[in-house]
Amino acid sequence: MERPVYVAPVKTTLDISDSLLREARKLAARERTTLRALVEQGLRQVVGAKKQRRPAFRLRKASFKGRGLQPELADAGWDRLRDLAYEGRGG
Repeated sequence: MERPVYVAPVKTTLDISDSLLREARKLAARERTTLRALVEQGLRQVVGAKKQRRPAFRLRKASFKGRGLQPELADAGWDRLRDLAYEGRGG
């Protein structure tokens, strides 16, 4: 059974408007939690939402005229394909 890894909290300073801080303190008191817990909960929600919205990488379709690899090159190795790609280009 693995033991959870303890990560020490980091202290930081935030500038928050007075009105927002008052509302947050009221909410924390109503919910019987700490201001710190409330801030962490909010940050987790925002960070989690941003991670979920990140679109997955999609490779663009790059085949020439959609015909793909020509049959005569189906068994060609990378060296042969590279030589053909650079043929006549001084490469």
